[in-house]
Amino acid sequence: MADKILPLYEKVTILDIASEGKCVAKIDDYVIFVDKVVPGDVVDIQIFKKKKSFAEGKAVHFHSLSPQRAEVFCSHFHTCGGCKWQNLAYPSQLAFKEKTVKDNLERIAKVPLSAISPIVGSDSIQFYRNKMDYTFSNKRWLTKEEVASDLKIEEPALGFHVPKRFDKIIEIEKCYLQDDRANDIRNETAKFTKANRYDYYDIRQNTGLMRNLIIRNTSTNEWMVIVVFASDEQEKISALLSHLKNTFPFITSLLYVINTKKNDTIFDLEILTYHGANFISESMQDLKGKEISFRISPKAFYQTNSAQAAKLYQLATQMAALTGEEVVYDLYTGTGTIANFIASSAKKVIGIEYVADAIKDAVINSEINGIDNTLFFAGDMKEVLTTEFIATHGKPQVVITDPPRAGMHEDVCKKLLFMRSEKIVYISCNPATQARDIAILDEAYEVAKIQPVDMFPHTEHVENIVLLTLKK
Repeated sequence: MADKILPLYEKVTILDIASEGKCVAKIDDYVIFVDKVVPGDVVDIQIFKKKKSFAEGKAVHFHSLSPQRAEVFCSHFHTCGGCKWQNLAYPSQLAFKEKTVKDNLERIAKVPLSAISPIVGSDSIQFYRNKMDYTFSNKRWLTKEEVASDLKIEEPALGFHVPKRFDKIIEIEKCYLQDDRANDIRNETAKFTKANRYDYYDIRQNTGLMRNLIIRNTSTNEWMVIVVFASDEQEKISALLSHLKNTFPFITSLLYVINTKKNDTIFDLEILTYHGANFISESMQDLKGKEISFRISPKAFYQTNSAQAAKLYQLATQMAALTGEEVVYDLYTGTGTIANFIASSAKKVIGIEYVADAIKDAVINSEINGIDNTLFFAGDMKEVLTTEFIATHGKPQVVITDPPRAGMHEDVCKKLLFMRSEKIVYISCNPATQARDIAILDEAYEVAKIQPVDMFPHTEHVENIVLLTLKK
């Protein structure tokens, strides 16, 4: 049977932005999702996947370009899945993110909303991240020209996964997300390992030595490099790490991991120190102007845009409007960043977090800042936050919650309803799950303020703060 011929639609206007950074066009009422275009472009669309209710297509010819377009600055834009909105002007990015927050709250939460405050943009829209993860692979992603050639090309690569391909890696020349010194470290690592014939990892066969590279840095100019190896070949490990130490003396924490498992997670593995400290430190000013330092261990979560993180916590603290007399619960506290940030404005702060190593950092962060009104507990949120726990540590007047993308467990939402705190400051990196949880909390709380914050320029992701106040 001959393959079904999929349609080509001509001179179609791109209307809006959808999820995952794609854009939307319509033929009559039929929805088409298109990548690498922006609203206002007029294009010919070749359909490559057709369903009953929608289709996916590719722009094969541009008749006119949208005034919302921006010049793409990265050579990897057309293959890398990272900065999908590079071709969209930054003011338009902010407008669409603000609209995303509004749409999710109206469509999913279905509760009366206060006015949304204008989104807080990022001062830096390049080199703004403080953490990047790279993957080694024995199979480099090939260009169309290389695939079409008669040459058999089998090359290793260090870089990013091709979207929807777990086994193919784009060799990155320059990434615009982290300080250029990260590019130097990555490129030198690739140069050394290739020159010395280190085997790159084959994820299908679980063979090869070089597996992952993680680079973190802080505004205090500290750098952490973690190299993940697939086997304990000490001679080669020492040779590479010694080379990195001597080539980049600014690295303050040089660590490595031996991961023989078939998955890439290192949270259940020992992190070994080759050189320097086993942590890096970040700092920011609280609302009273006090400089707060934060120790970040290799497994700990920290907001990946340091400058915007400071704004985010300042805005959350302003929403909480603490007087110094409140007991505050900081749920999903991580390394205690928010808890220590607000400690000088509260009577007592209780932080709860699932990752035990992060709680150890949180305790140390309080100690190094001379903060004595915080307590931290590790464990599953729905199991820690019990009636007995609340009775022991006191009912909070304010709850600050900053859960992962999946949002809060329904049992946690129900416990918040039980506590009946005066205010809940809900910080979220996923407005959809935030809206879902707000719908549950609507039984006792109303939305008083909404403040989007852009943490990730050139992506569809947006952080959002919602102040919920107890209904009278």
